[in-house]
Amino acid sequence: MADCASALSSDDLYYWDQGAHFSAWHVLGCHPSDGGARFAVWAPNADYVSVVGDMNGWDRASHPLERRGSGLWEGWVEGAHDGQRYKYHIGASDGFSADKTDPYALRMEPPNEQGDKTLGLSAIVTNRSEFEWSDSDWMSSRQGPSGMNRPVSIYEVHLGSWKRPWDGSMPTYRDLAEPLAEHALEYGFTHVELMPVMEHPYYGSWGYQVVGYYAPTFRYGSPDDLRYLIDYLHGRGLGVILDWVPAHFATDPHALSLFDGSPLYEDQDPRMANHPDWGTFVYDWGRNGVRNFLVSNALYWFEEFHIDGLRFDAVASMLYRDYSRGDDWAPNVHGGREHLEAIAFLKTVNEEVYKRHPQALMIAEESTSWPGVTKPTFDDGLGFLYKWNMGWMHDTLAFLDEEPVNRKWHYDSLTFPLVYAWSEHYALPLSHDEVVHGKGSLWEKMPGDDWQKAANLRLLFGHMIGHPGKKLLFMGMEWGQRTEWAESKQLDWQDLENPTHAGVAAWTRDIFGLYRDHAALWDESPSGFEWFEAGDADRSIAGYRRRGHDADGNLRELIFAFNFTPVARENYRIGVEPGTYRQVLSSDDWKYGGSGVGAFGELESHPASYHGRASSVVTTLPPLGVLILERVEE
Repeated sequence: MADCASALSSDDLYYWDQGAHFSAWHVLGCHPSDGGARFAVWAPNADYVSVVGDMNGWDRASHPLERRGSGLWEGWVEGAHDGQRYKYHIGASDGFSADKTDPYALRMEPPNEQGDKTLGLSAIVTNRSEFEWSDSDWMSSRQGPSGMNRPVSIYEVHLGSWKRPWDGSMPTYRDLAEPLAEHALEYGFTHVELMPVMEHPYYGSWGYQVVGYYAPTFRYGSPDDLRYLIDYLHGRGLGVILDWVPAHFATDPHALSLFDGSPLYEDQDPRMANHPDWGTFVYDWGRNGVRNFLVSNALYWFEEFHIDGLRFDAVASMLYRDYSRGDDWAPNVHGGREHLEAIAFLKTVNEEVYKRHPQALMIAEESTSWPGVTKPTFDDGLGFLYKWNMGWMHDTLAFLDEEPVNRKWHYDSLTFPLVYAWSEHYALPLSHDEVVHGKGSLWEKMPGDDWQKAANLRLLFGHMIGHPGKKLLFMGMEWGQRTEWAESKQLDWQDLENPTHAGVAAWTRDIFGLYRDHAALWDESPSGFEWFEAGDADRSIAGYRRRGHDADGNLRELIFAFNFTPVARENYRIGVEPGTYRQVLSSDDWKYGGSGVGAFGELESHPASYHGRASSVVTTLPPLGVLILERVEE
């Protein structure tokens, strides 16, 4: 080991010890330069740390590191270069001895590689990227908090099972770029959300059991290939959100677990260290080195990969110390169930991201009634921009799961989400979680024959667009894939050869396109929504108005009228302002696979007050359909 001057400055050591070193990937991990590479790792319990790898024949004695500060180890390896595999050998006086992969590795080899010297994922020495970005226009104009009254419609994608090459092999980031962009744009989406692309040995975890938080998975190509995908999507006007998993991590023995022979990254209390739902380890968010690791990682994806947002997985499991634990849990210092350290961490990571990237989209998957998830931290909130509205998802699917004849008894499941629709800034998710583990596809959830299933899906998407909140749709739902999603194969694209599914796809394109293009659907405040019918349970009819101002300041309004039964409702009266009205969309249109019932041409209002308006129009509500009307401007 050459005795070169330390790359860890006094400031690095100070901020690390304070738990405030939020650019840690710049100094920890492996950093190659002329003639070799510098390595640095956090292992406070260790008595001996060395670099082992291809550069020294995996010899544990060749390249020892030196202790720097409290728990950091650092050193230079002459001759180490791009592409070589490596790990850290860590030994402690209590007899612990293990070869561990680099927590800050920028690349990792495929899992389960067999050989005499490597057991599991090795890190790979990686030169600093020289990728040439071409998304400066996008980066300077993207909107996060400033675009809260603009459309956000997210297409959730698992890259390995979206569309595969003809031979069934894994697609690459570069191969997916153009077709994914074309598809997302065709269906009216504004953003693509990638299920976790951080390195994960077990493919069946879908990326939610991470070992390499800084390493894009090898399965689809190199880190620069992922940069290419993001750059391409930006060039087509699509934002990119990454799923991020700060709640728990994989137990693989060569990775973070018992990293230096002690519970370093995992919670120190054995009662809290294991996640009962997923068989993973839970982070110790109150520990400075863990906070440095995770906050830096969030910023890393923004700064090194130009992402537009992070969707935090399983936030509810972080907030409560008793989450899924029955009676076996440890209370906080005040005797309560709130996880104070996790709460502080969530606030910190949101604050630090918005400090550096003020137009970020920070989104929480949070399934409880925890208050203030989307309030700013200075107002005692968690600081997220949006929260998944799991209540809307659950209640709406439960309502539509009922046979139409029974829906009148469950009408409140449709209307109740509007009671709390403005308590947070919400996104409405129809995510992968609803179509896995035996839950069936959305298609399978809908009652009736194929015609009714398709009509119910069109109703669902129509209500999703009309309801306040940003939108998220998982891949395959856009045409009503018949089967439950499976990560082991591509989507059932052949469904689109069936006219019924092609009709659902056409409706999805048009209804999401309407959301993207029509200002009446963008105002997320209470003034942007008004029920005109929320009590006709016997006929399972509902209706509301959406309104908002366009770029010229003109007030735009759309009228949504729903019939959740297969019986057409003739001579249905809707209260309106005086004028002429046109049908914007009908989910029962022939081109969507419907029966063609509904309003055609223009509707003239009559001076008969109804629904709190001075005039009204009379039309037919199509079976299992939604009509969307708009006043014709004179």
